[in-house]
Amino acid sequence: MPKWKPCKRRDFIKKLKRIGFAPPQPGGSHFYMRYGTYTFTLPSNQEYSVPQVKTLLKEIEQGIKREISLDEWESL
Repeated sequence: MPKWKPCKRRDFIKKLKRIGFAPPQPGGSHFYMRYGTYTFTLPSNQEYSVPQVKTLLKEIEQGIKREISLDEWESL
């Protein structure tokens, strides 16, 4: 059974691209990624902790209106 792990920013972006997000675009003090009409703001820290990854994925799930399981996240 896989466990949640911290994620480097670079790996997080790669996984979002595999889900279908457009590459990061600059805008103000943060970068943004788009999925259709949904815009996700990327935090600027270099590594995301386990609670932060879970929170970000919940926000993404609400924006793209589909669930991302731990198994799917690990396989990306």
